[in-house]
Amino acid sequence: MTKRDFLTSDDTSTDELVALLDGADRHKAERRPRSTLEGRTVALIFEKPSTRTRVSFEVAVHELGGHPLPLAGADLQIGRGETLEDTAATLSRYVHAIVLRTFAQETLERMARAGTVPVINGLSDYAHPCQALADLQTIRERRKQLEGLRLAYLGDGNNVCHSLLIACTKVGMHMAVATPAGYEPIPQVVRRATEIAAETGGGVELTHDPKAAAKDADVLYTDVWASMGQELEHGERALIFKPYQLSTDTLAAASNDVVVLHCLPAAAAAPAVVSVLAAAAAMPAASGHSTLVGQGRRARALSSGRESRSSTKTAAPSGCAGGSRPGRRRPSWGRRGRRR
Repeated sequence: MTKRDFLTSDDTSTDELVALLDGADRHKAERRPRSTLEGRTVALIFEKPSTRTRVSFEVAVHELGGHPLPLAGADLQIGRGETLEDTAATLSRYVHAIVLRTFAQETLERMARAGTVPVINGLSDYAHPCQALADLQTIRERRKQLEGLRLAYLGDGNNVCHSLLIACTKVGMHMAVATPAGYEPIPQVVRRATEIAAETGGGVELTHDPKAAAKDADVLYTDVWASMGQELEHGERALIFKPYQLSTDTLAAASNDVVVLHCLPAAAAAPAVVSVLAAAAAMPAASGHSTLVGQGRRARALSSGRESRSSTKTAAPSGCAGGSRPGRRRPSWGRRGRRR
């Protein structure tokens, strides 16, 4: 049987994506030890810091009866110069799937090409597909549907934004993205999302006006201003992205029962955001649990062939370790978003 990889949100069809969400809902409703991955080992390689993604994958694999094998990049020979291809070939002889959280999307592509077991993207600078699936599960829990909803994304057109564009349009949602000039999502991703939307009845909208994006939104989504590896740019980015923080103005522009998402972790909130947070109580647990059961479904599906904070009418502060974007050299969108 041909192996499947999950490197971007476009690696699943709409039917497969919905099936993953349905399965995750069932697991969440009846969380208990299972034997789905009995006798199987899943390598978890994390080259970037992680709390929710790592814990959710490790616990999910364990609860499905498998053995999670956490590995840091520095623990492997790859840290001493061994090629990705040799590492992938070696791991494929021992484990049944590989979860990789890394920097360049090319690293995932090379690992997937050289390995003979499924590879799952736990985050790259280009995409964070597991996060997008957890977000969709949380949105569906809150709004009881996905098709026809409007999601407004405010901030940097980064990896989280890329994955949401593809995932949302696959389920017939309309996604409006508001970014500062020069921080838009990669054009190839926008084109691909637009193609998908034409088939599913969804939509894609790009703007530099956060209030325009937030108008009548069913979901408001925000992310960090400075991602991992961009700490030195924080001061400059704070000035550029300040108009794109969640505020009482953007909240007022959205629908009355808007769901607000933040992929976490959240940095210290700006005063304007604090005032919004004070308006209602946040509910972080549900979507964090969605990440756990979602990771289990992905590990199960691939071996047999992520994490947001949510609230209703509540904004979370800008800040998420998961969000990042490639450098100025932008990868072209291909079957799995391969770089040129």
